[in-house]
Amino acid sequence: GAMRSRSEVDATLQTAKLNPAELMPVVQCLSFTPQAGSGECCLLQLEPGLCAELEAGRSLVIRGEKDEQAVLCSKDKTYDVKIADTSNMLLFVPGCKTPDELNADQASCNIIHSQIAGFSNNYWELRRCRPKLKKLRKLLMEDPYEGPDSQKDQTLTFSKYTTEDLLSLIQASEEEIMHQLEVIDACKIEGYWRILEFDYEMKLLNHVTQLIDSESWSLNKVPLRTCLEELGCLEPTEMIEQILLSYGRKYIDDGEVYFEMREDKICRAIAQMLLQNAVKFNLSEFQEVWQQSVPEGMTTRLDQLKGLALVDKSSRPETIFLLKVEDLPENNQERFNSLFSIREKWTEGDIAPYIQDLCAEKQTVGALLTKYARSSMQNGVKVYNSRRPIS
Repeated sequence: GAMRSRSEVDATLQTAKLNPAELMPVVQCLSFTPQAGSGECCLLQLEPGLCAELEAGRSLVIRGEKDEQAVLCSKDKTYDVKIADTSNMLLFVPGCKTPDELNADQASCNIIHSQIAGFSNNYWELRRCRPKLKKLRKLLMEDPYEGPDSQKDQTLTFSKYTTEDLLSLIQASEEEIMHQLEVIDACKIEGYWRILEFDYEMKLLNHVTQLIDSESWSLNKVPLRTCLEELGCLEPTEMIEQILLSYGRKYIDDGEVYFEMREDKICRAIAQMLLQNAVKFNLSEFQEVWQQSVPEGMTTRLDQLKGLALVDKSSRPETIFLLKVEDLPENNQERFNSLFSIREKWTEGDIAPYIQDLCAEKQTVGALLTKYARSSMQNGVKVYNSRRPIS
């Protein structure tokens, strides 16, 4: 409507029984613009750190496919995006003056006409969450790399993923994705991220360990150059280097590149190779075969198999079987459901490697167990079972 005059304002105050002396002298009159109701605006609540990111000119990205819950990512963190409803109508008023600004600016005329450009009854709330990285491995496992002679790679049909593709498909920040690619030993082949097919990886590892053995090198000083010269006729040199990077720590000594082989990781891979050929293994027989199968000078220990294999102490004789944490669901409740369907009662020591990755920042395995399991004592040992009947 028409703009209000000062006398109308004073009359309104009188009707409302408000004492003008207790109010600021300046009055802001609000009116709706014709476009105010078009609902074009979304409000996003940011913590100071994210605000600083935007102010520094960096961008925040919303990621997810149509069937996924949206997440918002900065360069290195991931947040769940939830809509929070408010009972108060939130108004957008461009150029609106706050009481502090009005106090500072005593000279301004005593009526300000401001227009409401839009309004909202909700805003997007961000909550820091774990990056959803399971899908990364799943995508790369659609077509693991089986080596240069593989027939499958000659066809044009296999799934190929560039860094760009992964950034659009995986609900995680760029830094979290790049770190995870390293964790799962992915490598770039012809511009696409790939995971080595397990048997091919073992074949490469075997070439390297046999060479170490025949040259009588120390396991913590394996020379890159000689490896590439000796094994280059068997496999592509970048694959030999990839296996050294996966199973060793790179360092430079006197201008030469060396690798210190990672005993635990090599023992673990060889255990996986042995275990994947049987449903269950007699534990003591397995331990014997396993120790014989690892390179000279390495010692096998059951704690190298956390999150890979599980020992069944209740069977006679004791057995061991493959159970890989990466094959379990990513969702907390589904993860616990599948673990309790595999085994009814777990000790904290046994279950910890299978739920460790679910812990949010500063959350402990114990806190997670309190929420999703109930505990009881069995022969003096604390065990955990499901809170709900497992179908």
